[in-house]
Amino acid sequence: MASETSGEGGSGRAPGGGPADGGSVRVDAWIWSVRLAKTRSAGATACKGGHVRVNGERVKPAYGVHVGDEVRVRQAGGRERIVVVKRLIRKRVGAPVAVECYVDNSPPPPPREAVAPAGIRDRGTGRPTKRDRREMERLRGAEG
Repeated sequence: MASETSGEGGSGRAPGGGPADGGSVRVDAWIWSVRLAKTRSAGATACKGGHVRVNGERVKPAYGVHVGDEVRVRQAGGRERIVVVKRLIRKRVGAPVAVECYVDNSPPPPPREAVAPAGIRDRGTGRPTKRDRREMERLRGAEG
């Protein structure tokens, strides 16, 4: 009789070291393993900062997510990713496999605005003067 928690290569295990059906995985480890956070510590920091919600509730890094849970992760730039857990994994996997572990219900990102080049200077003119710098800042401020 093999226990689910013992050893490697159990038949009920998902690729990436995930538990068998009905188990749970730490939310910080899961958002890192499906590439919603760059590092696991960044995932834990996001949880501590209140940027991660599971089924509408703010959670701590050790909270266990289950299949079917809705996870909302607020990322840098104000974008919020809304995903539904489809498969649990503990270890980071490649991007094609990671995409299969959740259903992405996020709104599409806002269209990128065309940004004018930030003051291209001629080669050899040296550093901008204080006056030049202020003019460039004024131009950037008028556009954005």
